[in-house]
Amino acid sequence: MPMKQFLVAVFCGLLLVSSFGNANARSRRALLPPIVVANIDISDQTMSVHVNGWSEAYWPVSTARSGYHTPRGHFRVQRLARIYFSKKYDNSPMPNAVFFNGGIAIHGTEHVRQLGRPASHGCVRLNPADSAEFYELIENYGASRTVINVRD
Repeated sequence: MPMKQFLVAVFCGLLLVSSFGNANARSRRALLPPIVVANIDISDQTMSVHVNGWSEAYWPVSTARSGYHTPRGHFRVQRLARIYFSKKYDNSPMPNAVFFNGGIAIHGTEHVRQLGRPASHGCVRLNPADSAEFYELIENYGASRTVINVRD
């Protein structure tokens, strides 16, 4: 076999082996459990955050007030916005917004006196410092490795 054909064969073989390795690595990552887990308890108006199974934070929140609804269930992060203003509610600031169900997000609020009781239009409000910490956890560990659970 001439040297050129030999090198082409070796190169093709390496490409084939590396593509199997990458696919295998992707499938292993898909099986890994989430690293950041946020549990929002509507009845207690609290949010607990766990990282790698360890308790990281426990914060008061405000979820939907009467006439509005915070969705319940198991969610993934859809998008992040460090600085965001509500297009629906008077351009209200939503710092460190973590969107998990369409326009519904976990975000900071100026209305810190209302934390611990229902007060929002459906979002989950946090103290601005807490929302910044939560946002940074997601940035550090990855939105794809974050789960948000909302229950009554």
